[in-house]
Amino acid sequence: MTKISQRLAGILCGCAFVVAAALPSFAADSNTLAQVKKRGALNCTGHNGSYLGLAEVDDKGNWKGLDIDLCRAVATAVFGTWEGHLNIIPISWAQRWPLLQSGEIDAVIKSSGWTASRDTELGVQFSNVYVFASQKIMVRKELGATSVKDLDGGSLCVPAGTSTEKSLADYMKRSGVEMEFVVSEKTEESQAAYLSGRCDAYGEWDVQLAVLRLKADNPDDHMILPETFAAEPTSMVVRENDDRWLDLLNLTLSTMLTAEEAGVTQANVDEMKANPPSPRVAKMLGVTPGFGAPLGLSDDFGYNVIKRVGNYADIWERNLGRQSPYKLERGTNALWQNGGVLWPILLD
Repeated sequence: MTKISQRLAGILCGCAFVVAAALPSFAADSNTLAQVKKRGALNCTGHNGSYLGLAEVDDKGNWKGLDIDLCRAVATAVFGTWEGHLNIIPISWAQRWPLLQSGEIDAVIKSSGWTASRDTELGVQFSNVYVFASQKIMVRKELGATSVKDLDGGSLCVPAGTSTEKSLADYMKRSGVEMEFVVSEKTEESQAAYLSGRCDAYGEWDVQLAVLRLKADNPDDHMILPETFAAEPTSMVVRENDDRWLDLLNLTLSTMLTAEEAGVTQANVDEMKANPPSPRVAKMLGVTPGFGAPLGLSDDFGYNVIKRVGNYADIWERNLGRQSPYKLERGTNALWQNGGVLWPILLD
């Protein structure tokens, strides 16, 4: 063997060693899926109380909400149905990360903001964004305000020490609007202060503003102003170095967004499967093979998700939108082609 051949052989052996060294890490990527299948159920997050519209318990003791439906979608992707295969575990905000790291929770789907410190310090990975938490301001209609600038010189209730307070201060400075901040240590105290008339306006995530509006004696006396002063990306969260499990969550979400984009709903999915309007829909619904196998799923997992849970518009409307008590518009959380910022991974 020549020196060049020997050197080439050494390089190839080194490359093979690198690939071999990487294989255990890749194999470990499917650990969560294997554990979920072995257990026969997905352990997903609930809320230790009621986070209305997102994770709440109805008067019959059943869980509902946007976050809960996403838990159902992931369980359905794995098992073909979520019924009998999903454990919703009520936890506090502080319990999210230790329970995920210990393996007691398989995924955190609990209105969790994607921040740099969490991403780099907690040993977790974030999915694509499923909700942008648009921070807005609610006012009494009697003020006649139609924009934030109309509130110049007024007062604003906001929970103390929150990202909302900081974002509002920055927004007011940029807009040249001066308002007195009425701060309280607890969110409930800030909300009560606004409802009692101690301040002219209240600032928080639009989902919670919609819920707070319903708590008022006369909800029609209040309105949410159109400006969005900040938007916090909210994602599903898994353990770090669990890439295939993260792929599964991302493609489950993208299936729901793609279905909305293509007009495939919970009501018409059987018709769409029988007569797919495009190659992409045929692949998503399992008519064309190959969609689920790389994830360790059945090829028709997308069909099952839409059939059992719905597309993204289905779960938004029944939990937060027109079919819910909250009547919240999609706004920032519409699909990109409808003026929002949500988008799916291309299912090609």
